[in-house]
Amino acid sequence: MNRIKRMIHVMWVTSRYRLDYFLPTEHLPFRFRLLLWIMPWRLLIAPKNTPAVNLRLALEALGPVFVKFGQILSTRRDLMPTDIADELAKLQDQVPAFPGHQARAIIESQLGQSVEALFATFDEIPLASASVAQVHPATLHSGESVVVKVIRPDIERVILKDLALLKTLAQWITKIPDGKRLRPNEVVEDYHKTILDELDLIREGSNAVTLRRNFEHSSLLYIPEVHWAYTSKSVLTMERIHGIGVSDIAALKAQGTDMKKLAERGVEIFFTQVFRDSFFHADMHPGNVFVSREHPENPSYIGIDCGIVGSLSEADLTYLALTLLAFFNRDYRQVAQLYVDSGWVPRDTRVHEFESAIRAVCEPIFQKPLSEISFGLVLIRLFQTARRFDMEVQPQLVLLQKTLLNIEGLGRQLYPELDLWATAKPYLETWFKDRLHPLTAAQRAWRNAPGWLEKAPQLPDMVFAALKSYQTNEASQSLQMMQIQTALQQSQRAENKRQWRWLASLCLVAGFAIPSMQPTLTAWVPALYLGASIFVFLSFRG
Repeated sequence: MNRIKRMIHVMWVTSRYRLDYFLPTEHLPFRFRLLLWIMPWRLLIAPKNTPAVNLRLALEALGPVFVKFGQILSTRRDLMPTDIADELAKLQDQVPAFPGHQARAIIESQLGQSVEALFATFDEIPLASASVAQVHPATLHSGESVVVKVIRPDIERVILKDLALLKTLAQWITKIPDGKRLRPNEVVEDYHKTILDELDLIREGSNAVTLRRNFEHSSLLYIPEVHWAYTSKSVLTMERIHGIGVSDIAALKAQGTDMKKLAERGVEIFFTQVFRDSFFHADMHPGNVFVSREHPENPSYIGIDCGIVGSLSEADLTYLALTLLAFFNRDYRQVAQLYVDSGWVPRDTRVHEFESAIRAVCEPIFQKPLSEISFGLVLIRLFQTARRFDMEVQPQLVLLQKTLLNIEGLGRQLYPELDLWATAKPYLETWFKDRLHPLTAAQRAWRNAPGWLEKAPQLPDMVFAALKSYQTNEASQSLQMMQIQTALQQSQRAENKRQWRWLASLCLVAGFAIPSMQPTLTAWVPALYLGASIFVFLSFRG
């Protein structure tokens, strides 16, 4: 019942803000166009704002899950009109705030002291307000400037309702043709975990500490310090930073920022996080990214809001790196083979056919200058082509793909001529060479040596157990094969019986039908057919 109520609310908001404007009506069947035309909201509700403003207001009205969707769309200026991207960008840090006295009450409840005891100053007017939380400026009694992030009141209940609705929609998708290939249930479940993790600010603080440590001696990225004494599940206190919002292009240019280097460093940060650390910030929309005011000729990023992070297994990293390098080198055969080897498409996929389909997608794109190629567009085209080969959505790569799309959109916004391929390819080649270097292999072996030594005394027992298991499995497989053969023989006998019984019936019918059609035949013909029928039936009555 709650899901039905929520769905009705979604439909009401959709109609209230006339989002039917965005439907591709010219491609819909006539009956659907007619249904849309006679809907009452077309007569009762007149659009008060532009379609872009209505879309933003609708997403705000629908809550944090939909706001997150709008934040992702806002970074893809190469895939949507500028007016829509500009409006959706407001969802990054301009979501309507909740009252400051509620934030004060949450802080005092979570930290067990009054705000006056905790902070020398605390401003109830937030610096920024997003879909899940808002941030208030404050000062510690030591004099250090900080920001206090507070989770929205009752937000978990709202998110759980939306997630329940998404699960229902995912179940519906699995029932439509080709819907299971998208693995909607797995994708929604993965998003469920991700967004609920974002509500735990202790987890976000831990993520920030890890990212800060990974870039401790780097000029590429700075992560603010976490103050654990003033942090809980719903409250996070961090060092206050003073940078320029990465989307404020005018301010960045005014201070003489090297925009080309800034865009390229964003790509480098992404690939460093993914391939060096296998731990990456997965919510890199412009509201969470700032640029240091120091050294504009050698710009440095500042990252906040580390609630969503991603990580990949060693196998996924290897396949991903090889796949990207094969794309860069236009080695479509290698791309197809890697997709098969990784299990992203079924093992029985015909590699040469898959290679041909990939070539048909990529070659027209590669005719453009590399600086004009959208990696996001490549992914979309490949996704459309994949239906022919039963390619499934990989939930473990969803965050990575989303982050890569964000980085590309952000980089192109900073420097429209950004050549993502030229920036990424040398990095991947260097990473792969380092990975195969004997010294790297020796270091990896040295790290694993304690575990190997600990398991060494158990090795004979493990070998014996493996051999015994192999013998048991072999015997079990032999028994299963015998059972299968017996079942097949029984099935064949049953089929033979059916066929002979059918022949017996045919003989019986023919014995009486033929003389009636040919009166000149003698009476012994029916008797002969009758006898044959009885013989066949008795021989195979089983």
